[in-house]
Amino acid sequence: MREDLKNFVEESLTEKLGQRFIIKSVKTLGGGCINHASKLTSNEGNFFLKWNAQGPEDMFLREAECLEALVEAKSDLQIPKVFIKTVPQNGLPAMLLTEFLEPSNSSSSVQDEVLGRGIAQIHRYQHEKYGFAHDNYCGATPQHNNWQSDWMIFFRDQRIGALLKMIEQSRGLSSEENKVYNQLLQNMEQWISHQPAASLNHGDLWSGNYMYSSRGPALIDPASYFADREFDLAMMGMFGGFSSTVWAAYQEEYPLPAEWKERHDLYMLYHYLNHYHLFGGHYGSQALSIARKYV
Repeated sequence: MREDLKNFVEESLTEKLGQRFIIKSVKTLGGGCINHASKLTSNEGNFFLKWNAQGPEDMFLREAECLEALVEAKSDLQIPKVFIKTVPQNGLPAMLLTEFLEPSNSSSSVQDEVLGRGIAQIHRYQHEKYGFAHDNYCGATPQHNNWQSDWMIFFRDQRIGALLKMIEQSRGLSSEENKVYNQLLQNMEQWISHQPAASLNHGDLWSGNYMYSSRGPALIDPASYFADREFDLAMMGMFGGFSSTVWAAYQEEYPLPAEWKERHDLYMLYHYLNHYHLFGGHYGSQALSIARKYV
């Protein structure tokens, strides 16, 4: 860990806590595909720090807002408390310091049940419109969160349409791909004719973004906004990693409409397109295969 980074954290926490904050040890952790991360052991307990000198400058400001929104939802889940959030400044990288959640030694059906119920409780925290206070990021991909009163328009224009424009610029789309995706956008109202509640979504809810801590299940690394709650469930279903107990507890807490599975793959399309935008490879053909189902 850089000495200037260590000094900044110590000085900032000393000011925030009103007493001397001393980092005793630093342990490097996995920070995902774009960030550096460390566990800081201090005289005030353990903290989690991640930083990035190359990503979007406001990435951690936006992530902090998402964590704070998840706290406001008042669910049974653990959400890391934010202590420091910065943009690059004075030669230092952007950083985010939160409390450190100690991993649980084992998972259990009890934690599974609390996770499913907690996700449903977060989805019950709702807004009158779709969107969020600021644009933010899913991974390193910008998400356009301008408030919108029509869910179909939000999903079509600010999610699928906006991402297709990014892919066209970053990787290009063949004439066949353009034809299929244009038809999909034109036919979107056929598949999304409902106006669901604008529920707070985690936004990137795959198995790597929840953990079982010593205090119970926790959500991390959000990319939040208010949307159809089924949008979160599509990401949950994309790679698996959520037990049948999680899904059953969710349904018991906040039952889904009978036709929700008809939209499941369509919502999943956003995440396949995002993975293609970020990583390339087979995600492009998987996205196109899903799109063809809805044209």
